[in-house]
Amino acid sequence: MATTESSSYTPDVPSDPLTRITDNIYIELTPNALDSLACTRFVRSPSAGATVLFIGTTRDSFNDLPVSSLAYTSYAPLAMATLYSIASSLIAKHQLTKVAIVHKLGECPIGEESIVIAVSAPHRQAAWRAGEEALEETKKRAEIWKLERFEGGEGVWRANRDGVMGVKVEDESGGKEATKEGL
Repeated sequence: MATTESSSYTPDVPSDPLTRITDNIYIELTPNALDSLACTRFVRSPSAGATVLFIGTTRDSFNDLPVSSLAYTSYAPLAMATLYSIASSLIAKHQLTKVAIVHKLGECPIGEESIVIAVSAPHRQAAWRAGEEALEETKKRAEIWKLERFEGGEGVWRANRDGVMGVKVEDESGGKEATKEGL
């Protein structure tokens, strides 16, 4: 499918957070600033001896190119289900106490949080492993894409993974056409 978004494209994002909460899982896609302390509070438990918190922030460069801005979009209903599935499987696999995964949608300025993951477990090794796995599985499986814009106005769509360069987005003057194939 070809994209027709210009370099000034702003993703369509929900105006309010989408949230799914159970006793031991907190999942959210939100246009708002992320709250790492709220995630830590959610996973805190008297039965957990370890809490691991990961905060992913928007960096100012990718592959030595200066990044001017970043925006996230998703197919929210499916992304919510995928994030919940990831959290559920991690609880079972690592005997976790609780998991929180919160991802930003829309514009995410340089230096601001784009994802927060918090996990708690009775023991530290399980929490460490689960925190890393939660991030990797979210990047690998969640239906979330980012539009990374570089200094000078050039933008690329990328899957929500590191190390894979996206494809150019059509510029405002009707230049090159880009695709999201493979994302």
